[in-house]
Amino acid sequence: MLRDMTLGQYYPVKSPVHSLDPRVKILLLIAAIVAVFMAGNMLAFLPAAVYIFFACRLSNVPFNMLLKGIKPLRFIIIFTVVLNIFFLPGEKVWLDLGFAKITQEAVMTAILYALRLVLLVMFSSLLTLTTAPVTLTDGLERLLSPLSKIGFPAHEMAMMMTIALRFIPTLLEEADKIMKAQSARGADFESGNLMARAKAMVPLLVPLFVSAFRRAGDLAMAMEARCYHGGKGRTRLHVLKMHKNDWLAILSMAVLIACVILIGRL
Repeated sequence: MLRDMTLGQYYPVKSPVHSLDPRVKILLLIAAIVAVFMAGNMLAFLPAAVYIFFACRLSNVPFNMLLKGIKPLRFIIIFTVVLNIFFLPGEKVWLDLGFAKITQEAVMTAILYALRLVLLVMFSSLLTLTTAPVTLTDGLERLLSPLSKIGFPAHEMAMMMTIALRFIPTLLEEADKIMKAQSARGADFESGNLMARAKAMVPLLVPLFVSAFRRAGDLAMAMEARCYHGGKGRTRLHVLKMHKNDWLAILSMAVLIACVILIGRL
């Protein structure tokens, strides 16, 4: 399951999506999140699904990588669906279990929330799969730079967010190695009830946290050795500029939001 996490990974290929300005891709992600939450019915999710499919084809990223990113969240999605089905009220009752009533409104709402979670994960994964960590840092910093006039540490915040995304696959790989090593010594992470599985994860979390703090210390020492003192006075090798494809991408997202709004009102 740990290997299926795609958020934070970068897929290095050449494509029109990879070459887009990172500021545009971040804004497109925000707009996609807004569009997903504006969808008022399941039919309104169709334009978003078509958009993510064609964006994946243009990026030359295998579509199964986006699907794999959903796998680690399957328990959260299932829990959300079950919670909504059994606890949301409704008028048209499909099944009366005595202690709970399953209604048409509850089932439709559960499916709606599940689709939202799936599309949010796929849009977020596509951003990190098509944007290198350094480029993502530049884009975040440029977007947050107007806030630096009021004392907001734009560069430091962008750096922290990018480092956090960058170390997600590293920590997942480390956790997978620790789990395999402990399984070879007789540890059991699969059997037992939910409480037993949670207790079995304690021996995994302790060395994982130790490894994470050690990596953080090594990174801080390396940055200090290279005379890193924040964003003040820093220059850039690559200057971000908007191109034709960037404006086309913004236009396509505007069309997506318009389609979601129109279909959602049907």
